[in-house]
Amino acid sequence: MNESHKGPIFTDIVLEVFKLGGLLVSEGDQMGAEFGITSARWKILGALALSDEPQTVPQIARSMGLTRQAVQRLVDAMHDDALLLFSENPGHKRAKWINLSERGKTVFSKLSEKQSGWAAQCSEGISATELETALSVLKRIARAIDH
Repeated sequence: MNESHKGPIFTDIVLEVFKLGGLLVSEGDQMGAEFGITSARWKILGALALSDEPQTVPQIARSMGLTRQAVQRLVDAMHDDALLLFSENPGHKRAKWINLSERGKTVFSKLSEKQSGWAAQCSEGISATELETALSVLKRIARAIDH
């Protein structure tokens, strides 16, 4: 393929990813509604569930590509809803450690079960090789943008 043709195709990929992002947020909101969880809150639960240790707001924000302020608002609301626990961070007076509460762990587990079935349904007709290629390319694009 001629290199000059790659730009428009890349732009089409970006537009499709934006569209897909919106669809994923909408689907996540629908799946989480039963538990009072939005996609944004689900992302916080996931960041904490997939981490081997407690996280601070700045760490969560970096891992999710969000602003610290946005994550702080979500974390505070989720703490009020008994989904998260705060603990003192000896390395930093203001940046508390954040963990999932038992309720947060339960909600994340139930959402993961629901999402697993949804993922299987959405990937019907797409081979594992195609999915692996798509994932690899998206990761390469993310690394190129993030340099």
